[in-house]
Amino acid sequence: MPDEPPIDPESGSRVVHRGTLLFSAPRAWVAVGGIALASAVLAVVLWWPNLPTVAEGFALAFLAPGLVAAFLTTPLSHAFGGRLEMRRAIFLALAVLLLELPIALVWRGALMVWPSATPSVVFLAAFLAGPALWLREMSLFGLSRASHSRSLPAALLQPVLALAGAFVLVRPSVRVLVAAVFFLAIGLLCSAALLRAADRPLRREFQSSGISLIRPLLDHVAIRDPGATRALEGFFEKFSFPADLKVRLLSFVRPGKPRATVALPTVHPGPFAALGASDLPRKLSEQLGAAAGTVLVPHTPSDHDLDLPTQHEVDRIGEASRHVLASFGPPLAGRTSPLVTPYAGSLARTQLFGDVALVLVTQAPAPTDDIAYSVADRIDRELGRDGSVRLALIDAHNSYVEGQGDISYGTPTAEKLVTDARAAIAAARAAAVPGPLEVGVATRGEYSIGESGIGPEGIRALVVRAAGRTSGYVLIDGNNLVVGFRDPIVRAMSAIVDDAEVMTTDNHVVHEVDGGINPVGERLSLDALTREVSAVLTRAKADLAPAEAYFGAENVPGVRVLGPGFTARLLTSLGDTLSMFTNMAVATFLLLLTSSLVVTFALK
Repeated sequence: MPDEPPIDPESGSRVVHRGTLLFSAPRAWVAVGGIALASAVLAVVLWWPNLPTVAEGFALAFLAPGLVAAFLTTPLSHAFGGRLEMRRAIFLALAVLLLELPIALVWRGALMVWPSATPSVVFLAAFLAGPALWLREMSLFGLSRASHSRSLPAALLQPVLALAGAFVLVRPSVRVLVAAVFFLAIGLLCSAALLRAADRPLRREFQSSGISLIRPLLDHVAIRDPGATRALEGFFEKFSFPADLKVRLLSFVRPGKPRATVALPTVHPGPFAALGASDLPRKLSEQLGAAAGTVLVPHTPSDHDLDLPTQHEVDRIGEASRHVLASFGPPLAGRTSPLVTPYAGSLARTQLFGDVALVLVTQAPAPTDDIAYSVADRIDRELGRDGSVRLALIDAHNSYVEGQGDISYGTPTAEKLVTDARAAIAAARAAAVPGPLEVGVATRGEYSIGESGIGPEGIRALVVRAAGRTSGYVLIDGNNLVVGFRDPIVRAMSAIVDDAEVMTTDNHVVHEVDGGINPVGERLSLDALTREVSAVLTRAKADLAPAEAYFGAENVPGVRVLGPGFTARLLTSLGDTLSMFTNMAVATFLLLLTSSLVVTFALK
């Protein structure tokens, strides 16, 4: 069983993971009720107005097979090495009946209009077995076990029982029995053709079966199954390559006790769910432990090129972070500034701690998203060249518009960022004065991703009092902030502290609930979010106490990353897969109906 989520020492909360991934099957009692209703309608369509036959058909041909399939598909799948949740199995039985209903309506309508030319109802009962097997085998192959020999027994359960029930009701002729065998065979072949075609884009691009990853993906999202996680990370690792990364830590320590640590690894918190570097804020916080105090892991300038494929690579970053934490030099000395903006429209804001410049980047109210690592590397090399300042760069990631806001190397925005960062550091130096430093921190957890779009680390606030002013930083564990939300939140924060910024972690764990970007503010209103942020920031301000600041950095060579182009290749292949599946689902279903009709009229 997966480990329980840890309790946050600051908030005392435990965040329980509940992933759904795109679609959640209806509650069991709702689906069972649907099975009963669909069975009744089908029985009426086939045998009305013969009420005794309607009742027998309802029980034998539809309801009993549907309920048996609903409750036995799961154990039968498990017996053949697969896995299917009972709730999904019940819904699948209902889906089969719903698929059969329009076919039955059209057939019965044809019987009323052309009674002499249309095959009898017993042929219809046999005919429905083909679509039922097509849908069940297609579903169980992906959801339970990607093997026809292992998924077929459970797939056959409902159509075979339905055939048996119908044939008890009406004794079949040899021709009907032969037709039933053909219908099942055609259903299986059309399902196999659909699955093979849908799998082709990923096989062509990555030489791997995408369908075989569906079950591990479901298990990873739903229950964090370790075996499923290893299977998925193994897929990503095959296409990774080594890169030299860096870890920076800015820590604040009260006498004898660490209070807060801002961890800044050059790692992108993706690709998805809790795979690899996704859910990085929680993973790194756990790896640093109590020795770091409250850990904040903002988004650093990086994109999907720097996604880590496996937990092993995350552990290397964690190990380097612990080494930095344990080997700090003397506390940062010299002058300290508040959080300074050099001029209106600047993309950069800076707070100075001795020779360390904490630089925050945002394009809000314009869209702001990933900053290429090459841009940050240029800023680091140019502005830190003389050794007078060490840089800690943060991408605030706080104004989401789909497909906009990236800062790429060599663009006018990147050039402006270099200029603005230089000006922000100069302004912070001008505002810096000698004097004491005070730090306060607070957290709030217990957020549901599905309800709030906020990840396991919740909302974390850091307040720094320096140079006569209070600077407040709020970090929300989520993937960006709905465009337009940043400014009103910062205004609310500015009623509590003198200078403020709100950031998100870009944690891709929030994608798994609905498969989308799920920016903060999409599920939680601006008023509610502002209240939450203000409450946490107020507590952090009340926690202010004298502290010393420490800074350290360490290179981590040869860390495996997904690298340039992988995400684009994967998304393109997934898009091709979806398109292929949609087109082939229609094509194979029509082929199934056409072929089965040919068999029907040949044997009629």
